[in-house]
Amino acid sequence: MNLPDVSALSLHDPGPSLSHLFPNNIEIQDDRYLQKLKSYAKSLPYTIEPYSKMMDMLDFIVLRIVQCVEAKDYEVGFLQWDSMLSYWSMLKYPIPKDRRIALAKIYFYVGITPGMPAQIIATCADGFKILTQSKKKISIEDLRLPWKPIYNILSQDLFLSRRQFEYTQLSWCMGYIAENSRRFFHPAAIDEMLSTFIPLINGSQLDTILSSQYYLLSFLPLSHPQSYLPMLLRIWESINSYKYDERMLHFLSKLAEMHVSPEVSDPRKIHSIPDDERSEDEGRLNGSNDTNLKEDAYWPGLYRDVGIFSEHEWSLLMCKCLASMEIPLADTGSLTTGPSADNQAGFEIGRLPKPSWRIPSLAKIIVYSMAPDGLPAPPSNAPTPLFSPSPSGMNTPSIGSSTLGEYLSAPLGKGVQGKGKTYLAGSKALDSLARLIASVESFFHPTNSGDWTTDLSAFIKLIAYNFNKRWYEERQPDCETPLNRRLSRAMKRELVKSLRTVVLLAMFSEDSGTVSNIQSCLKSMCVMEPDLILHPILERAIPSLEALTETQRTIAVIKALGAVAPAIVCRDVYYPGAKYLIPILDLLIPGIDLNDPSKTLCTTAFLVEISQYIQFSDLSDTSGTIPTPTEHNPQQNEFAKSSGKLPSFELNGFGDLVSDMESRLSPDEEDTLLKDSTASFADWLANFIRRVIQLMENLPEEGPDGKSGGTTEVLKMVFDYASTNVRTNAVRAIHQLVECVANANPDKTLAMFFPFCAHKIRLELENGAGSLRTTSSSIPIPSDATLHWNLAILRGTVFNDGRAVVKYRNELLSLVQLLHAKIYSKRGFSWTGKFLSSMLLTLTHTYPYENKFVNPEEWESEEFRQTHHQHWGKLYAKEDVTPQISWHVPDDEEIDFAIEVFKKLIEPTLATLEHLLSESGDDRDALWRNDFCRHLSLVRYAFGGVPTLMKYHVRPEDLAYAAETSDILDEIPEMLASLEALNAGFCLTDPSDPRHQYMSGLRWRFGEFLHRASVSLRQQGEENTVDAVHMLLRSIRTYMLEYGDSRDGYFVNEDHNEIGQGRFMSDERARLRWNSIDRLRGPLEDSLIDDVTQWSMWHYAKVRISSQSLLESFSLSYDGVRRRALPLFYHALEFDTDDDDRMKGALWSLNISSFGKYAISEPTLATDILTKLLACQSNEKTSIQSCVSTVFDTCLGTFIEPNNLVYDVSTPALHKVLTEFKACLGVKPEDELITDKCRSNRVNRIQRQDEAADRTHKAVLAIAKSSKTHWRYAIVAMRCLRTLSTYHSLLRTTPEDLYLGRNQNPLKQTVVVDNPSHALLQKFSKDYRYSIDINQDLLFCDKNPQGWIAWGRSISLYEPPHPTHSSLLPWESASQEAVSAASQIATRPEFWEKLNKYLSEENSETSMTQDNVSCIKSLFQLLEDEPLPAVKPILDELLKDKDVDKQRAAAEIAAGIIGGSKHWPLIKQKKLWQWFKPYFKVIFNQNLKSDTVGVWSSFLEYIFYKTDPRRVQPLVDYLFELFETADLNTELSFDAIKFLSLFRSCYEELGWKSLAWLDDAVDRYWRELHSDHDDVRSYIAELLAFADKINWQPRPSLPTVEVFAKECRALPVDYDIMGVRGNYNQGRVAELVRDFKIWREERVSGVRAFQSKYDRVAILVCRWLFQVVHDTNAVCVFDYILPLMPELFHFTEVNDNDELANRANILLVRMCGVSPPRPLIHPLLDTIFEAIQSSPSWRVRLKALPLVQVFYFRQMPLISDVKVVQMLEVLGKCLDDEVVEVREMAATTLSGVLRLSPRSSVLTLKNRFVRLARNSHIPSKKDPTYNKCVRQRHAAILGICALVDSYPYTVEKWMPELLTNVLAEHTYDPIPISTTVRKCARNFKKTHQDTWHEDSKKFDDQQLAALSTLLTGSSYYA
Repeated sequence: MNLPDVSALSLHDPGPSLSHLFPNNIEIQDDRYLQKLKSYAKSLPYTIEPYSKMMDMLDFIVLRIVQCVEAKDYEVGFLQWDSMLSYWSMLKYPIPKDRRIALAKIYFYVGITPGMPAQIIATCADGFKILTQSKKKISIEDLRLPWKPIYNILSQDLFLSRRQFEYTQLSWCMGYIAENSRRFFHPAAIDEMLSTFIPLINGSQLDTILSSQYYLLSFLPLSHPQSYLPMLLRIWESINSYKYDERMLHFLSKLAEMHVSPEVSDPRKIHSIPDDERSEDEGRLNGSNDTNLKEDAYWPGLYRDVGIFSEHEWSLLMCKCLASMEIPLADTGSLTTGPSADNQAGFEIGRLPKPSWRIPSLAKIIVYSMAPDGLPAPPSNAPTPLFSPSPSGMNTPSIGSSTLGEYLSAPLGKGVQGKGKTYLAGSKALDSLARLIASVESFFHPTNSGDWTTDLSAFIKLIAYNFNKRWYEERQPDCETPLNRRLSRAMKRELVKSLRTVVLLAMFSEDSGTVSNIQSCLKSMCVMEPDLILHPILERAIPSLEALTETQRTIAVIKALGAVAPAIVCRDVYYPGAKYLIPILDLLIPGIDLNDPSKTLCTTAFLVEISQYIQFSDLSDTSGTIPTPTEHNPQQNEFAKSSGKLPSFELNGFGDLVSDMESRLSPDEEDTLLKDSTASFADWLANFIRRVIQLMENLPEEGPDGKSGGTTEVLKMVFDYASTNVRTNAVRAIHQLVECVANANPDKTLAMFFPFCAHKIRLELENGAGSLRTTSSSIPIPSDATLHWNLAILRGTVFNDGRAVVKYRNELLSLVQLLHAKIYSKRGFSWTGKFLSSMLLTLTHTYPYENKFVNPEEWESEEFRQTHHQHWGKLYAKEDVTPQISWHVPDDEEIDFAIEVFKKLIEPTLATLEHLLSESGDDRDALWRNDFCRHLSLVRYAFGGVPTLMKYHVRPEDLAYAAETSDILDEIPEMLASLEALNAGFCLTDPSDPRHQYMSGLRWRFGEFLHRASVSLRQQGEENTVDAVHMLLRSIRTYMLEYGDSRDGYFVNEDHNEIGQGRFMSDERARLRWNSIDRLRGPLEDSLIDDVTQWSMWHYAKVRISSQSLLESFSLSYDGVRRRALPLFYHALEFDTDDDDRMKGALWSLNISSFGKYAISEPTLATDILTKLLACQSNEKTSIQSCVSTVFDTCLGTFIEPNNLVYDVSTPALHKVLTEFKACLGVKPEDELITDKCRSNRVNRIQRQDEAADRTHKAVLAIAKSSKTHWRYAIVAMRCLRTLSTYHSLLRTTPEDLYLGRNQNPLKQTVVVDNPSHALLQKFSKDYRYSIDINQDLLFCDKNPQGWIAWGRSISLYEPPHPTHSSLLPWESASQEAVSAASQIATRPEFWEKLNKYLSEENSETSMTQDNVSCIKSLFQLLEDEPLPAVKPILDELLKDKDVDKQRAAAEIAAGIIGGSKHWPLIKQKKLWQWFKPYFKVIFNQNLKSDTVGVWSSFLEYIFYKTDPRRVQPLVDYLFELFETADLNTELSFDAIKFLSLFRSCYEELGWKSLAWLDDAVDRYWRELHSDHDDVRSYIAELLAFADKINWQPRPSLPTVEVFAKECRALPVDYDIMGVRGNYNQGRVAELVRDFKIWREERVSGVRAFQSKYDRVAILVCRWLFQVVHDTNAVCVFDYILPLMPELFHFTEVNDNDELANRANILLVRMCGVSPPRPLIHPLLDTIFEAIQSSPSWRVRLKALPLVQVFYFRQMPLISDVKVVQMLEVLGKCLDDEVVEVREMAATTLSGVLRLSPRSSVLTLKNRFVRLARNSHIPSKKDPTYNKCVRQRHAAILGICALVDSYPYTVEKWMPELLTNVLAEHTYDPIPISTTVRKCARNFKKTHQDTWHEDSKKFDDQQLAALSTLLTGSSYYA
């Protein structure tokens, strides 16, 4: 391509001068992206291309994209130039906004063009996202896009018909485009979107709910949600679906984040944004978005009670949050029932993009809803704080003047309502979060972990991350969040306190995912409030590291220390933290432990973490005269201004710990302590190195493959060890260790190690080391150990600085020559090659030197040397980074040394190899193989070490040759993209340079040798040449692929720190990558490709596998490889080839995607691969046939139907964009000529592809017809023929309709809905009962009608067919030949006999096979009743035969006939029904058996699927008559349920259309409520649940979208606008409530209890309600459960019917997983309280008590504080129950509720229980009041134990006294008091043992002694 000449740029330019980068007319000061480019240019060690030239290159690429799109050259040209644009973007040059906008439009419109191939759509979707993902680079002010074209394609493709067998990724791609383009949809389109999507919702079908939700949440603009958000939340509240929840939460998280700024939603912006991008069918409704806000009016934003949500909406969100954690509790059944409801969803919903994980969404919603929006509570006293008003002062009644129950249940709540409610740090969202965390606190503990723990830990991690992110955003000058809505310091501190306890619990988890999440959370929290996090971690870490007894705990604290490293070593994060570093490092030395790899890895990870931030040097002897730079340390200033003491806050659980440490020191005092501690650095380093050496000494021995499981003092220690030891098990380890010290100081390392290693190596070689000849991996012999050891050391010394290496050039060259001459073992010559490669890489590569945490000049300054401790953890702004990073740029001396190595070592070695190759095959013994391998190894490693030594240059003839032999077929040369080489750190760039010419010639010579060696070895073909072949293949890989960036693993200093070298290295690699993309082939490269292709079919499997992998790599780097290799593979597959190994190799090579999929996806190549593969049936070998099967599976997925529709589709919007953009680009006439040439070539290419497809069709058809073709191959051939059957060129319809699958049915009518009303929907339902004979003017409605929420503007209906004439026939003339052929076949009886035989084959199917039905349906749809005479006798025989296989065949044929008769003339349909109607009785009565019920049920499901019941009126009439007259109490249950099964299939498929008959059906079922048969009652329960769902309908005053949206905003939350309340069966429930009392009295107990009417109906009711709870309309169940609740509790206590008791119990528990309507929450609790307080049965009370806790846990956000107080009162009274089990359950429930109760209630109860315990007196056992007194004291003790158990991981202020002064006194009381006390003590010991070092400080010595006695009778805690 004609690109700017950049070849003049040089690597050795004098510094990165930027004068050439920007022209004088470009202002870069205000352009941040040009500033970034400038910074990037400064960072590199060579000049880069000027901005203007790169813009010319961009314009050239963009021009080609425009030309390709204009010429509709999509699959070839467009894909190429899109990849060029991607490569160009890697170079960091900014794309101008006008180019970005135009490109985004082009990608968008191309992606949504009907008929576009899937690959192009996916490419455009990704490209569009990349171009528009930055909100700063492009906004809606710059770009607007239409939404309707995406919706039209998506809605048409999402739900395909039953006969569409090929599902594509089109729906996913359209959804992906919609989600990424939504921010460019005009806000004025919101109302039209709503009017389009809302009418699609039907609550009886989950698919319509989920698909409509996807449309809403993917298309609606996020900027102005005020009109639709209340409506969406109302709909969400009414739907029980986990999938719905996930997508909704993701959507709300985006809204919450976006609308912290009020400016976003300003309605005035709607009018200010140009509305210039509408599709033809896209309008604008004048709806609710227009708020008529004045120009100068203040817009407050969308802020409401909590963020952008109301209190009620927030409560709903928090319930969803709690449910999302999937915590099962002890009941394991109160989880959300949404996943069960989601089972109703079709698989099509899975074709849409998945929503994001719910946990990040929840975290984002909570964090971005935080604001100072409430009264602040006083500073917290708890690690997990919860706050409520102060104690009310309510008097507890005296014990003597009241009963014990009255005393325990005295009111607690007086005064709670009177005071204003306060919130944690004044934030409602933060307060809710704290309550949530407190409620799940115990589930963080390792002993209580499970699947939920990962979710919980991820949740708190993301809370901390998002809080930090928002905190940082709000400190930026461009933050738009109002000051009064920003996060406060108090909120930050309280958040850390809220999360701290659970984080400290979960850090000891054994689950790696949980630990990883906790580490991330700790890191975020230690940056937020380091003083609250660091000290608790240290308190846990130090004892564990000192003891080292519990491995898991030790590893956990080491990981935690790594997480809080910023608080230790970053002075800006926490200034006092640095003084703890040295003691921690000392304690971590034993962490390097060979016996515990996990602990060692954690320890080294910590060391890596802290070493990024500090300098290891002694400051103890510095004078300290340099002042502390406090002006750069914000926190330092804060500490300096303090009074030297801690702030006044107190940390309960940690406050004493902090206050006991020391007073807050001044910064100078902190520095003094830190400098004193650095004196230990030297000792620590020495100990560390010794530990590392000790570890190396004990490593396991290396296997045959060679793998195994700062300062001068350090260098000397390493040298001392390396020079005095030889460890065969640590060869690799010593190499890595020496690399580390060489990285720090290469000069000193070489000076110290090289003389010693060189001497040792020479000595070993003189004594015969490495002289044993080997060519394969083997265990090293002991005599070679010293040689390998020193070679490894030497390789490590040449790691980092070429200038240091070149000083030893003569010695190094001499040594390598000696090594090569003397070493014959594979391990030895491999290490020699690696050493040479490392040395050459160090000499010739460009890489940065720095890996320090400050700027180089600062690092070298005297000031930094004395005060580096003040800079630990320093961060730099971009502008503060040193402009010129120190890079290693190879100089002439280094280059000359490298070339000298090639001249004196590699060239002679290559000559030796050439001589070896000239020897005859007879002389190629083991000696020859060894020489060949070791010489070739050296040459290979040498060339592998110089990937950037010279720059390859492309000749014009190479470009021409590449275009002729490209894998890109049929493209004009101008459209074949290629990359112009850029400057990228190559040493030799001038082709005229003698050094360049020498290296190029030597490299070519190396390639020629490889080709000749390959030919020679392949001819030799012996088994003993395998090692040589492997070496040869590795060498070919080096020759072909080692160029530019191929050795990224070598680059030194990968772990770069704050000054950004890592980013600069990636920039350098991007430029290297640019130069290594799409390498051009020459004749030599082609020869090597042919060689590798032949090796991939060699007769040794290992060689074949290696070659195939190499060949795949070639195909990714070189164009033309695939076309070159395919003919060779095909030749190996020919039937006259008897070499099975070659055939296998060819097949497995074709199985590689780069070859097989490529060949079959190109129409001009598909003929060859298909015919060759289908011809493989001649080889009967099983392994070959297995290979063929695998290749077919791989390839046929890519073999798609030829489709050229896209070239005929009109794209006016795209054409407009192209026209405007061409004017901007300045397209010239010659460019237009190229476009025309490209267009003409594309037309010719399509013609050639069509011809190729015809050839393929004929070839495959011939194979399929052949009698010699095996049936397996015939099936494959049929699949290919089906794909090749094209029809679009023959049909008279638009390309858009063909692509979208739209047919122009002449019977279809679009009826405008003029007067939407509820009556209109009722009319639709009633009309389903009137047949066409009664209503001649009816219109059929096959799908469920609109109007569930609202009516759309129109609805599609169908006219009945003409009475006598066909509405569809004749078919168009172009199809007549095919129709005639089908007619000839389908009218022959023998065809149906054969089909009947196939359909009647015995198999295990219990229902119809839909594909069989669809085939028959298609025939009768095409030919109408023409084949019927041939079918009737066969169907008659099948229907008479009762065999299940015959019945299945009959059902499939009958279903096909009836389905195909849909549009027959009415008279033909009438005749059909007259013939088929007499069979109804045979089918549905006489022949219906247990094994055929499923068959005929599936028959009915097929018939009624999306069918207006009036189309099959005779069948409907018969079925409903059968249902009405059936006896449901027959002797055999099957005689009843067979009819019910058929009826269920009928009403389930009819769905909403069954409303016309539903009332009658429910009444009919209700009469059989107490049927004798359990199966019948099960069907009744299903119908009752179905009736509730079908009758659920929202209740807007007018069923229009506008009215519904308005009323959702205006009506109070208690108004049931969604109609979710259970009204339909309320009368029947009331009847049940009345009848159950009678039936309970009549109930017969004992073994016949299950036969009583009470038990039968009770089980039915439980089934019914259980099914409703697990459905999408689960909310309605509470209106039925509430009146039935007393009876449900009675069900649970029956002891002679386990099924009933279990079902009732499960129902009550599952009920808690669904959020009830707000008005029913208190009545539900009151009903439970009533059962607890009033039930005479202790079993009912025992069952009801845990239900309180479960319901409270699940619905906590919805329950008011008043109700919580009442709950405590009820539970308090239950402590006085006569039954001890009830009392204990009440105490357990009380402890769970107390954790989240108002603090005033807790304190009041504590005083009440203590007073009761102290005033209770137990008389002697003979006293008549003994039992009463024991019960009284037991009640008090239970209450006290509940208080203690309610805080399992903290010690409240009142707890020590309660444990030691109250409970301890009753240790020896009578049972059950003493039992309760001891159990409480055991629980306390269990939950506090991990934190006892902190908790013990809350007890004084006397209390500790008493507690020890209470627990064990000994001094456990002393």
